[in-house]
Amino acid sequence: MSPVLAGVLQLLALVVALGLSYRPLGDYMAKVYSSEKHYKPEKWIYKAIGANPNVEMRWPAYLRGVLAFSAVSVLFLYLLQRVQGSLPGSLGFVSIDPDQAFNTAASFVANTNWQSYYGEQAMGHVVQTGGLAVQNFVSAAVGIAVAVALVRGFARSRTGELGNFWADLVRGTVRILLPISVIGALVLVACGAIQNFSGIHEVGQFMGGSQQWNGGAVASQEAIKELGTNGGGYFNANSAHPFENPNGLSNLFEIYLILVIPFALTRTFGRMVGSIKQGYAILATMATIWLGFVALMMWTEFAHPGPAFDIAGGAMEGKETRFGIGGSSIFAVSTTLTSTGAVNSFHSSYTGFGGGITMLGMQLGEIAPGGTGSGLYGMLIMAIIAVFIAGLMVGRTPEYLGKKIGTREIKFAALYILITPALVLCFTAASFVLDTPAHSMTNSGAHGFSEILYAYTSGANNNGSAFAGLNADTQWFNSTIGIAMLLGRFLPMVFVLALAGSLAEQSPVPETAGTLRTEKPLFTGLLVGTIMIITGLTYFPALALGPLAEGLAA
Repeated sequence: MSPVLAGVLQLLALVVALGLSYRPLGDYMAKVYSSEKHYKPEKWIYKAIGANPNVEMRWPAYLRGVLAFSAVSVLFLYLLQRVQGSLPGSLGFVSIDPDQAFNTAASFVANTNWQSYYGEQAMGHVVQTGGLAVQNFVSAAVGIAVAVALVRGFARSRTGELGNFWADLVRGTVRILLPISVIGALVLVACGAIQNFSGIHEVGQFMGGSQQWNGGAVASQEAIKELGTNGGGYFNANSAHPFENPNGLSNLFEIYLILVIPFALTRTFGRMVGSIKQGYAILATMATIWLGFVALMMWTEFAHPGPAFDIAGGAMEGKETRFGIGGSSIFAVSTTLTSTGAVNSFHSSYTGFGGGITMLGMQLGEIAPGGTGSGLYGMLIMAIIAVFIAGLMVGRTPEYLGKKIGTREIKFAALYILITPALVLCFTAASFVLDTPAHSMTNSGAHGFSEILYAYTSGANNNGSAFAGLNADTQWFNSTIGIAMLLGRFLPMVFVLALAGSLAEQSPVPETAGTLRTEKPLFTGLLVGTIMIITGLTYFPALALGPLAEGLAA
């Protein structure tokens, strides 16, 4: 079988699996967030944290819950790393330095999972399972909760109430993420991923020295790492490591875990707003961009010219032979179009255009299908912008799902869109203006520029993948990327929840003959075009200095 055919068959199998899961999972999540029933374990949690799950919240109260919970999570994870050397199960590792501890705490709480450390050489079992794995669950649940709050803003009328944050957080964790992760971990163990709490083992002598490996609860963390679009690896090689991702089957399953909730949330959205067709329109937009990016990535990686590439069957540098170009390309696109950041190959070793595709995927705002929750609310923000543009073209007041998009709503949407590019471009510029940050680059020229641009794009968009070649474990990068991750995660949530509150207070607008039909293919095309134009206008000058210049020079 040719490598190209193998890649296409993997893609088809993935599409079929996602299609079979779409309806049942989407309907189930809609029931979870619409239910008034509380299970007994959930009641124990509410009692422990002192929360009343039956109290409805307006957007300021909902936002305070998000920020308060996240702030406590950052503090707890920071302190856990700082005292690691005194904890049992630390495997002899010392406590983490302050700047690294801050960066890691910000990273995992922001659902970014950027790692500028070697996981197997820095974090013991307690920090890995009691700190990082816990945040993999709750940070993903926070993202879904905010998305559900925005959906309620569209679905409700003449009320500013968006639900209860604590109930949404607990239900998302207990009823959705936890059970699917248990099943996912069992599948990964069956595929060969490890799951233990063993210590450090010496596995052999290599080049005059010994090589050591430590065990860990890898399969369980790998499952929620992908399912929650987190991305932080137990080992430094991430999903390229055979303990995390043993073979082609586990690779395809991990891609499935990355995509299944973000895609299925469009069905949840359709159910909750009372129009399945609206969910299909958002799904079609996400799927069009995702499939287009996968096709482009496969083309540039398979067709790159040169005798070495011809012998290898394509651009195999930086890729695992057990996954091949097809499996690596699908993984790379899926992880950068979501906020996952897990890698099974090294994006720095991709062709110039291939590296640019991964970067552009993050710069779209990771909305195709995006992170757990963040992808849906990011796409709905873009839908509001598209409706606004359509309204300007025909001279009508824009409407979406029976709600008028007025001055207030469009300001919130515009501020949401501007935050992340401002963080990426300002921090990238500062890193080149100052003397010290540029010394962390392994490469010069366009590729060196791409290393730093990719780092801040990954951090501010809450992706977490790295371009490799950049020494990011410095005080400058640990601090500035940490700040970019926190601001890139929580400032947009402020505007999403404010928008949700504004929409929920409105009265429904009756549909007329002039109302834009947002469930039709025409709107899907308009939405795709809006996304690509906004991203292109924002990032094209920076991309021209990095991956585009490198690709054209190849």
